[in-house]
Amino acid sequence: MRFIYKFGVTCFSFITDFPNQEPDDSPHRRMGRGKIEIKRIENTTNRQVTFCKRRNGLLKKAYELSVLCDAEVALVVFSSRGRLYEYANNSVKQTIERYKKASSDSTNTGSVSEANTLPRLQPKIAILVLHNVAPLHYQQEAIKLRQQITQITNSNRNLLEVSCADMKELKKHEKQLERAIGKIRSRKSELLFAEIEYMQKQEIDWQSKNRYLEAKIAEKERTKQHMTAIPLPVNGFELMSGVTYESRNLHQVNLLDPYNNYSRQEKPTLQLG
Repeated sequence: MRFIYKFGVTCFSFITDFPNQEPDDSPHRRMGRGKIEIKRIENTTNRQVTFCKRRNGLLKKAYELSVLCDAEVALVVFSSRGRLYEYANNSVKQTIERYKKASSDSTNTGSVSEANTLPRLQPKIAILVLHNVAPLHYQQEAIKLRQQITQITNSNRNLLEVSCADMKELKKHEKQLERAIGKIRSRKSELLFAEIEYMQKQEIDWQSKNRYLEAKIAEKERTKQHMTAIPLPVNGFELMSGVTYESRNLHQVNLLDPYNNYSRQEKPTLQLG
């Protein structure tokens, strides 16, 4: 069942599900080439296909109404599985706030409008009311972020539900996927190149360290070989080859005797035959 409330150039539409409820005038409705009985579709596949077609048509009508008539339109739809679908040319929350303000104004003045019947309904809609406690700058930023989140959510939802999409939408989704894959591959290449460059720098660094260690090892080997070629000392004196000393050729001298001036040495005598 659809309820559309208009005030000024503002249109706010709720799409609600009321099981086992039919219009008051007739249980049948003329649709195109034949009559379709307005009741719940028992086949799950047919029900899902019909939901997708009617939802897309309703979204299209809401967009055309907002563009052609310069109207503020907000559309909220919940499927039987509880999935949310929404469209707003400005912002759903802003339109809801505007509707609440207009509804309260009309209630305070005592006028009766169609909008007053909405609280008596029980649609499966959850409305989040944001209090204006932030400064104007942060409010504007929050509005922009909510619009971006809505666009991303709708885009992801459309990508997930392609069973009811036509050829134009499928081509659009295909282009989006190709762009996303291109960005992913570009980022992957950047990371691979950065990792390769880092590994090359590491390789150069390790090669330099290896050359330094090899030079140190070679220097230690040469020092070891040089020390092996030198003879070891004995009792603090080095042995010199080819030089011998005899005790009989040595003369003992008392260095502490100041009067000892080699007077005790035997003088050579000449002996005649």
